[in-house]
Amino acid sequence: MQFDYVIVGAGSAGCVLANRLTANPDVQVCLLEAGPEDTSPLIHTPVGVAAILPTRHVNWAFKTTPQAGLSGRIGYQPRGKVLGGSSSINGMIYIRGHHSDYDDWQSLGNDGWSFADVLPYFRKSEMHHLGGDDFHGGDGELFVGPAHRHAATEAFVKSARLAGHRYNPDFNGAEQEGIGYYDVTIRDGRRWSTATAFLKPISQRSNLTVLTNAHAERILIQGKQAVGVQVLANGKRLELKARKEVLVAAGTFGSPHLLMLSGIGPESELKPQGIAVRHELPGVGQNLRDHPDVVLCYKSTDTSLLGVSLRGSLKMGKALLDYTRHKRGPLSSNCAEAGGFLRTAPELARPDIQLHSVIGTVDDHNRKFHWGHGFSCHVCVLRPKSIGSVGLSSSEPHAAPRIDPNLLSHDDDVQTLLKGYRMAREIIDQVPMMRFGLKDLYSEHLHTDEELIALLRRRTDTIYHPVGTCKMGQDDMAVVDDRLRVRGIEGLRVIDASIMPTLVGGNTNAAAIMIAERGAEWLISA
Repeated sequence: MQFDYVIVGAGSAGCVLANRLTANPDVQVCLLEAGPEDTSPLIHTPVGVAAILPTRHVNWAFKTTPQAGLSGRIGYQPRGKVLGGSSSINGMIYIRGHHSDYDDWQSLGNDGWSFADVLPYFRKSEMHHLGGDDFHGGDGELFVGPAHRHAATEAFVKSARLAGHRYNPDFNGAEQEGIGYYDVTIRDGRRWSTATAFLKPISQRSNLTVLTNAHAERILIQGKQAVGVQVLANGKRLELKARKEVLVAAGTFGSPHLLMLSGIGPESELKPQGIAVRHELPGVGQNLRDHPDVVLCYKSTDTSLLGVSLRGSLKMGKALLDYTRHKRGPLSSNCAEAGGFLRTAPELARPDIQLHSVIGTVDDHNRKFHWGHGFSCHVCVLRPKSIGSVGLSSSEPHAAPRIDPNLLSHDDDVQTLLKGYRMAREIIDQVPMMRFGLKDLYSEHLHTDEELIALLRRRTDTIYHPVGTCKMGQDDMAVVDDRLRVRGIEGLRVIDASIMPTLVGGNTNAAAIMIAERGAEWLISA
């Protein structure tokens, strides 16, 4: 069981790494995934995300520690446990973030990570539906195309323009700010995950071994050198040796968790669990950043919006038939079809909130059921000042990590979210949305700052963009350098969203794929 590279995690980054590294037939790669193969029809039918989100189906469904900023509530953190990782269960929105986000990384001492540096790697992966141009790739594996457009989605965009926000035809182009329609990773009515885009086309390569239901328990270390991975695969414990490098791509929760289980991390976290410190690295698990998000929920009299009712079931039956035959209609929708990036104050240099309009009532991660039909609008803070951590709850490798995002602990985040909430309400109050007969479920009679802030603390949670727990940098709390090598350990890199030193202004999946493209090139040229 010897390979040149062992990749832990077949998610957004891991599938890309496997594709790029095995392009050389002389390189042997083993790709590990704790979950199953991506055979579930709920994965590949875009609207199926609504069923995956609240359940443990191909989903780690992590819970957080009680959150003081959320009135003591326990938060919820869905993550993909399947080939494709979270790209197999996410909202399929393709957003890179603001150009300046990457310039920020460069200014923190990470050479080669400015927007000008990373743009070619975004373009390399992308197969944009309009072809390549200065900002988009036309020949990559990851299909990026327009979302389905419900009438309520179009009305939301019209309403936002009436509320004074400019229309932006391409959030991934020259400018991010504005209101518009999202591009999505959906092709011919089916989810285009990294497993579909990068892994399936190379499944016959003889130099690639993919192990599913294979849970990595610890990294094997000799001295200060990573030499392999201990894994429990389908009930059998194996030691997989890596002749060149071990590549950890287990995500923002999984990657620091595995490092700590292997004795790499802060002594204060390892010793209480009886784990010997192999390498003191205090930043492992620190710097957890995520977008705090609140959802405005509305009931609607329009049965074309997603929901459950006797009248609506007839329409849904027709929609199912249409989707089965032609892969189109509302079942081909990612549900969050439009949105925007807005500034809550004119003096800000870049947008500080993001909106997602949703053609159904998504309440408490879709865990709270509402009879009938509805509409939702997410509001999230793009660069929160609240910072959390990931730690150990046990030395047992199969126990979940301790996740504390520390949401809304900084008052600036509360104030930004409050302003964003009011802006979203103003948009939905415009004339084009009136035809849908919307009734506010939670804040219709709440108007003062105090009332709304109390509501935010009762209803805010994450929008599933955790990053930063193995951050890249040069300071004492950095876990990897700007070539993604774990500081102080040879033959070990972390290549996933956990290396982001700061949170990008937008959905994080595209950036995770870019990080893998960047890392793969350094590995190939090493």
